[in-house]
Amino acid sequence: MQQRDVENAGAVTRSIIKDGVVTADDWQVVGLEPEIVDAASSRKILPLEDYLTQGHVLLGEDCRYAVWLSSDEDFERYIELLLGLPLIAVYFSNFTDGRGFSMATLLRERYGYQGELRAIGQILPDQLHYLKRCGFSAFQFEDGVSLEDAMQSLDDFSSSYQPAAD
Repeated sequence: MQQRDVENAGAVTRSIIKDGVVTADDWQVVGLEPEIVDAASSRKILPLEDYLTQGHVLLGEDCRYAVWLSSDEDFERYIELLLGLPLIAVYFSNFTDGRGFSMATLLRERYGYQGELRAIGQILPDQLHYLKRCGFSAFQFEDGVSLEDAMQSLDDFSSSYQPAAD
């Protein structure tokens, strides 16, 4: 199964790996990808800056909005706001950038974030085990990645030597 292969009334919905299973996803990442779902019914993952500037308008919307953070974002200034969101996505602009791993660990361990923590952008299937160990619960790959093949990497290691967020 590829990422954009679930048809729903003419709109194409992305598939992701969430909590260890491949599932359809109705969240749309704003600012990184073209419209892939019906704008009237989708939930939006906004860049932090957009969420902050539109927050007074969005607060009345029940769980229709979430935030994505770039790896160089100073998210800790807004931690109280972030902890109330149903989903926080961390954008990896390059698969070699490890700052997103640190952000996930901070969100889970230091701040106790309990919602969905999603890795988006340039992530590789080989990184899933490590992303999960840092606290990510969902993985949204770029187009062309087989999610079934990617899921197999979650079982690459049967035991760990150190404690982690998962």
